[in-house]
Amino acid sequence: MRTGMLALAAGLLALRFLPQLPSGGLLVLLSVIGLMLLPFRTYPLALFLFGFSWACFQAQRALDDRLAPVLDGQTLWVEGRVVGLPQRDEQGVRFELEGATSRRARLPVRLRLSWFGGPDLRSGERWRLAVQLRRGQGLLNPAGFDYQAWLLARGIGGVGSIKDGQLLASASGGWRDTIRRRLLQVDAQGQSATLVALVLGDGSGLSAQTWRVLQDTGTLHLLVISGQHIGLFAGLVYALIAGLARYGLWPGRWPWLPWACGLAFAAALGYALLAGFGVPVRRACVMLAMVLLWRWRYRHLGAVVALLAAVNLVLLFDPLVSLQAGFWLSFAAVAVLIFTFSGRLGAWSLWQSWTRAQWVIALGLFPALLLLGLPVSLSAPLANWIAVPWISLLVLPLALLGTFLLPLPWLGEGLLWLAGGLLGGLFQWLGWLAAQVPAWVPAVVPLWAWALSGLGILLLLLPAGMPLRPLGWPLAALALFAPSAQVAQGEAEVWQLDVGQGLAILVRTRQHSLLYDAGPRVGEFDQGERVVLPSLRKLGVRRLDRLLLSHADADHAGGALAVRRGLPVSEVLGGDVEGLSPALQARPCVSGQRWEWDGVRFTLWRWPQARDSNQSSCVLQIEANGERLLLTGDIDVEAERAFLDSPLAVASDWLQSPHHGSRSSSSLVFLQRLAPRGVLISRGRGNAFGHPHPQVMARYKALDMAIYDSAEQGALHLLLGRFDEPRSLQAERRFWRQ
Repeated sequence: MRTGMLALAAGLLALRFLPQLPSGGLLVLLSVIGLMLLPFRTYPLALFLFGFSWACFQAQRALDDRLAPVLDGQTLWVEGRVVGLPQRDEQGVRFELEGATSRRARLPVRLRLSWFGGPDLRSGERWRLAVQLRRGQGLLNPAGFDYQAWLLARGIGGVGSIKDGQLLASASGGWRDTIRRRLLQVDAQGQSATLVALVLGDGSGLSAQTWRVLQDTGTLHLLVISGQHIGLFAGLVYALIAGLARYGLWPGRWPWLPWACGLAFAAALGYALLAGFGVPVRRACVMLAMVLLWRWRYRHLGAVVALLAAVNLVLLFDPLVSLQAGFWLSFAAVAVLIFTFSGRLGAWSLWQSWTRAQWVIALGLFPALLLLGLPVSLSAPLANWIAVPWISLLVLPLALLGTFLLPLPWLGEGLLWLAGGLLGGLFQWLGWLAAQVPAWVPAVVPLWAWALSGLGILLLLLPAGMPLRPLGWPLAALALFAPSAQVAQGEAEVWQLDVGQGLAILVRTRQHSLLYDAGPRVGEFDQGERVVLPSLRKLGVRRLDRLLLSHADADHAGGALAVRRGLPVSEVLGGDVEGLSPALQARPCVSGQRWEWDGVRFTLWRWPQARDSNQSSCVLQIEANGERLLLTGDIDVEAERAFLDSPLAVASDWLQSPHHGSRSSSSLVFLQRLAPRGVLISRGRGNAFGHPHPQVMARYKALDMAIYDSAEQGALHLLLGRFDEPRSLQAERRFWRQ
């Protein structure tokens, strides 16, 4: 049985690692072969082929439901129903539209839309909307969130921004939205948004600071991943009935175990409906059902069988869930607990079990977090040791009971006020802990070091006294101290990060690092904090020798403060110092300033007669082994003309497109003098400025320049000094990036 279940799970999980999907004909052939092999001893191979074919069929179905390329950028009138919980912030509202239809084209079943300055939408309303449609494509960086995979896993076939809309029908069936609005009106000692996350699984109202605290302390799963809440609530109901039975308070004519399992699952289903029955919730319900069924009837089969059955059921219902990190982490945590606590001699006290559970989960998930590229919370064992019982035994029962009793305001609101106070006290402590021990973002670990580190973790999870167990710590430490790839002497590693409509370029030599611009910031959306800083850490940058801000515009210098707070920075230079924040302590960029790092030469230029911030951009020339790269910021035609009189106006191999390819830059004479063989464009896909301008693109192509565009190719990686072509992250093939 276990062999067959493992084979089926392996086939279903293979989808996650495919660079592209097999053809439909090949999948049919594999399915037929699987059916033919099923009656024989080769049934594990048959189950593997069945799982693989089923997962690929479902993935192809989701890909076929995505917005057609011909509709990308078009504006259509669309009708549909608002589903889920609309998310409102200072800029507008974001929501999902289901059953989207248009008279002019076939649309995906579900769209994710943004309405800047839009009205107060309610779940269940039906709208007619003028939508500028886009194919879902997020930023693509070394440590970035894979937005395309996330959309595909949620069944969202396209995104868009709303230009106008008409309400066709009022809300029907939007009871979760009604509950959320009521919770937000309650005086919960400043924790109303946190209670909404806890009760409804909606974390849209949490501040950026709250998200950071939860991530740094490894407690994110307790407040905003409602699948975790399902398990906590069901476990509380089960423990209550088991406790009553143990002390003789449960009716003797009713067998306590079936009742405990049945009522726990009923409670879980009720909470699942409250939480919206989304993908994490469905996964939690399936896992819980298998655990309760195993506990009631099939304990002799072992916990591993229950775990494998849960994995297979979840993947059969939704194979694309394997694209989400939460799937791997949740099942990995359960597997670690089963491995650690099963088959041990002697009994552990409740205190020993609880304490060890937190440490073994932290150790066991370390290889998974490394492989998924997620931050590692060093304070998670201590934080969860306190936070899990605090939430599950105190806050969650009060929050749910208070929510159900809201029709009795004096009682329901009182319970929620108390729950909010308990949450506030917990967050004060978690905030202090996060400030002392922030999350660690590890650099990319070589595969051999990761494998040996994983082996070390496995040894540490073995019972005490097992042979070779002492070797676990040095092997596990390899992931922390593994040698990273070094930049060769005389060469420079260049990363143009994908920050949307802005610029951030990392330049590394063998012993030094420079960041040219730090990405944009618009309101709370700080790409310096969200993209640049995590990418720098993932690439192994632990300090910056120089932060060079071309000028003071928010799309270039907006993320600078976040970078300066997150990493030690030896020096900050700026082309428009007057416009920069005084907290940066920037010194002015001086034309002619030169320095050399590890055999790589750097030279600055700035137009003294500049009349605005764009013209004041500090230009940087980098030369490694005779190969040149010119970083130009946002200089315009006039500044380009002045630049041509400088000593830096020589042939260059690579050019960072001035002003994101704006029509006001990249003059013909400027391009002819530099004669670059390629241009690097950093811009936001579908940006409001129309960058890059068609005339500029035509100019690049007429001069036979290779074009590398972050909006189409994601982050770009260039090894300056080798005369190779840049490599884009989009070139790393994944089937969902087709």
